[in-house]
Amino acid sequence: MSNEEFTQAVFPELRTPSLILDVDRVRRNAVRIAGIADRHGVRLRPHIKTHKSAEIARLQTEGREPALTASTLAEVRAMSDQGFRDFTYAVPIEPGKFADAIAIARNGIRLNLLTDDVDTVAALDAAAGSAGLRFPVFVKIDCGYHRCGVEPKSAEAVSIPAAIARSANLDFAGILTHAGHSYHARSVAEIRRIAAEERDSMVQLADRLRAGGIPVPCVSIGSTPTINQADHLRGIDEVRPGNYIFFDAFQATLGSCAFDDCALTVLTAVTHRDPARRKIVVDAGAIALSKDRGPVEFDDACGYGRILDGVGNELGLRVESLSQEHGVFQVADAALFKRFRVGSRVRVLANHSCLTAAQHNHYNLLDGGRVVGRWEIRGGW
Repeated sequence: MSNEEFTQAVFPELRTPSLILDVDRVRRNAVRIAGIADRHGVRLRPHIKTHKSAEIARLQTEGREPALTASTLAEVRAMSDQGFRDFTYAVPIEPGKFADAIAIARNGIRLNLLTDDVDTVAALDAAAGSAGLRFPVFVKIDCGYHRCGVEPKSAEAVSIPAAIARSANLDFAGILTHAGHSYHARSVAEIRRIAAEERDSMVQLADRLRAGGIPVPCVSIGSTPTINQADHLRGIDEVRPGNYIFFDAFQATLGSCAFDDCALTVLTAVTHRDPARRKIVVDAGAIALSKDRGPVEFDDACGYGRILDGVGNELGLRVESLSQEHGVFQVADAALFKRFRVGSRVRVLANHSCLTAAQHNHYNLLDGGRVVGRWEIRGGW
């Protein structure tokens, strides 16, 4: 690419900052993880928090059961309006959301809930009974992440499922976990160890429950790093990865994918150049990229995203600092610095695609090097 070509505005029809989604990579990622699920003989219930898009959810569930995982009830409502009817709301339910869950279920939507709190079981049972409904309820298990859930070897890991099974208006749906600590693994070998612990701890708990007379309809696990590294999933019924559909700089650094698998970038324009300091300022700041430092544990120079040229080639630069609407990076190489002009457009491969996508309201679809359309992002709580 010549200096002159670099300074031309790519995708001039788009305002900056805006999301660029490589549709071919999205399709490829969808096929890859669906194939892994099929080889292991497990149901794929993809987590839509990454994209919040009905079109992408359809790609993920093409040719299979259209069951989804959601992180907000707004996602459930939006996707049910688009024809999806089977959801797991993968955040422990609290009483303030009972009314919303009841309203969704009254529309004929299957809504799996989860809890790790015995008092919530009683309260939800009463609310469901008053509404004349039944809810399937998972128990959230902590397989090592320590964000929420009960320890698999604890007394609560048996007593809470038993309480749900005894409830008049609840059905025990099974046990569910998320190996979020796999994102902090230092090597592929460590991810494989975490994947094995995630699987084994859940299978052992399911065996323990069944031995005590409590049927376990579903054993559900989920994270993008572990699904990519699991050697087998015997005893597991369902997987719920989400980030895989886009991947990002974090996942590529971690070893879950190659950088060429990453499908989501942010198009941004140069708004200021400082030759004395070799500093470039672009119009994608914290609101466009998020402030997620991503793989800083493994790459202390990762910054807030990788700088690519307009057609997606790596420039060896990182967004070094952010304010609300400004991203800043240094360009030490004099020849490269000259290629940046006010109005030049570059793309940022963000550290965490889930958070970056959530800052925007639509994707601009890149196919064959051209922007061919847009898909809406349906956010909210």
